[in-house]
Amino acid sequence: MTAPIFPLSAVVGMDDLRLALVLNAVSPAIGGVLVRGEKGTAKSTAVRALAAVLPAVEVVSGCRFSCDPADIDPDCPDGPHDFAGPRESRPARLVELPVGASEDRLVGALDIERALAEGVKAYEPGLLAAAHRGLLYVDEVNLLGDHLVDLLLDAAALGMSYVEREGVSIRHRSRFLLVGTMNPEEGELRPQLLDRFGLTVEVAAPREVDARAEVVRRRLSFDADPTSFAAGFSAAESELASRILTARELLAQVALPDAVLRQIASVCASFEVDGLRADIVIARTAVAHTAWEGRSVVDGDDVRMAARLALPHRRRRNPFDAPGLDEEQLDNALDDHSNDDDPHDDGPGGAPAPQDSPAPADSSSPTDSGSAPERPMPAPGESFAAPTDTFRTRRLEVPGVGSGAAGRRSRAKTDVGRVTGSSRPTGKAGRLHLVSTMIAAAPQQKARGRTSAGLILRRQDLRLARREGRESNLVLFVVDASGSMAARSRMGAVKGAVLSLLLDAYQRRDKVGLVTFRGDSAELALPPTSSVDTAAARLTVLRTGGRTPLAAGLLRAREVLRVERLRDPRRRALMVVVTDGRATRRGGGDLEDAYRTAALLAAEGTAAVVVDCESGPVRLGLAGKLAMALGGPAVRLEELAADTLAASVRTFTGAA
Repeated sequence: MTAPIFPLSAVVGMDDLRLALVLNAVSPAIGGVLVRGEKGTAKSTAVRALAAVLPAVEVVSGCRFSCDPADIDPDCPDGPHDFAGPRESRPARLVELPVGASEDRLVGALDIERALAEGVKAYEPGLLAAAHRGLLYVDEVNLLGDHLVDLLLDAAALGMSYVEREGVSIRHRSRFLLVGTMNPEEGELRPQLLDRFGLTVEVAAPREVDARAEVVRRRLSFDADPTSFAAGFSAAESELASRILTARELLAQVALPDAVLRQIASVCASFEVDGLRADIVIARTAVAHTAWEGRSVVDGDDVRMAARLALPHRRRRNPFDAPGLDEEQLDNALDDHSNDDDPHDDGPGGAPAPQDSPAPADSSSPTDSGSAPERPMPAPGESFAAPTDTFRTRRLEVPGVGSGAAGRRSRAKTDVGRVTGSSRPTGKAGRLHLVSTMIAAAPQQKARGRTSAGLILRRQDLRLARREGRESNLVLFVVDASGSMAARSRMGAVKGAVLSLLLDAYQRRDKVGLVTFRGDSAELALPPTSSVDTAAARLTVLRTGGRTPLAAGLLRAREVLRVERLRDPRRRALMVVVTDGRATRRGGGDLEDAYRTAALLAAEGTAAVVVDCESGPVRLGLAGKLAMALGGPAVRLEELAADTLAASVRTFTGAA
């Protein structure tokens, strides 16, 4: 007997979350739910509770891939099945995908036990097979390794899992309700996976005292006696399950009028969402909501509800944009279409009628985002420059091969990356490379007296997989904010370039830090963090002016890197110094001190890139000298185009 789980109907508040989960249960074609929220907000509790109210599924008896007797998969590895064969009904499965899972665990692989014991090639299904016609749950989905994300994306998009590995060539259906939960403080989600989720919900702990007290009361009651607590909500759970089943049956009868479909298109066009997936998701969600409400015709209220859940994560085009949806703009878009007497009339001259709703903010500049702090007033002797537009950069790599946390920047030896070969065991733990092990043992079978099925193995036959993937790094920006950098146009370009590199760091799952120096000292403007939008906000309001304590900036960076090495020895760092190379301080001598500090950083193995911000007809080349002392390349600010920067970094790192 399984232990009772916390009932979905017992969850306090979080109406949007419960509605999004229920609508996906009614119509799995919506595409799943992404639940974003701070820690301790019952995200996982609600998701696990959903499985208990999902309708049971009818499957072919004995099929490991949950084939539907009414729609048998002709390519099922356990087939062929007989349409008139035995069948059984079982509860829908909740399958959890751990963040640290291997590819074998997700897609399946060669059945090692049968291969070694019987000498036959057989397939062992993975989690994608187990999740077919059920719920696939990924906790901390934003921390999921890229190699698993790619496989998950393919299965979610195609409804089919393809396995081509270790001599196994298999494909099987894999259609599931995908639910992911994440804490945005730990980093954002890869954009390709973000768009795959049909709906998104932001959750937070209630601020009302009564609601918080009720949450605690119910949790304590459940922990004290789970069985009795669950029994107290059994009637509500049964009613919820019955309503989901009724809505599923009504789904095919719901009508989506053409006027409502045009209204959906109008809303998506107003918000300028990319592609057409949002239109499709809103339509499916509105139909599911209509069925959930027991009606047969979709109306504007259904569209509004669906848009509130389907659009927020598709409006966020980079990590510097504020999440959420402008509901006033949504209402305007809905009203504009509703008040249009002739939906085919585009206005005088055939031109589209102007929208009353405000135009969406330009996502290329974080200063347009609601998340950016208010611009400070500069003090006497200081200035403030807004950043220029961001641009796309290519990968900067730390030299060599590391072993840090999974990411998308530098080369690394990993336990979950692609297999690049095999090697004999050296005393360290590792994953068995089955094919290489069998190849090593095969020539010895006759000498070992093999007379029946199975493979005779010896210790010397064992081979471990050698894998290589990508790691995330610490990218520490050291920015000169002195008076020599204070020219308005130049500092704006500097900020735009650093913001572009921050965007790249977000996409590659790096930690970022920000050291600035001006006046008589340097400060750690942002301790190393995974929240690059915070770094962008700090940089956006950065003021400039005063002397140039270059040596102090490098010493502060060295101290930050030293502390981070102690905290996370496996995470390698890349220091990006943004300066014109000048150094001035009271008493003089700062330039010599700066070069000595740079040489010390180079001797400690710190990888560095210098962005040369010197301008004017006469150039002193000081940033180039600093780069030589650091042992890294120097890239002029006006040459900081993606291709130029990438070429310079490849020259430095030897990357292909």
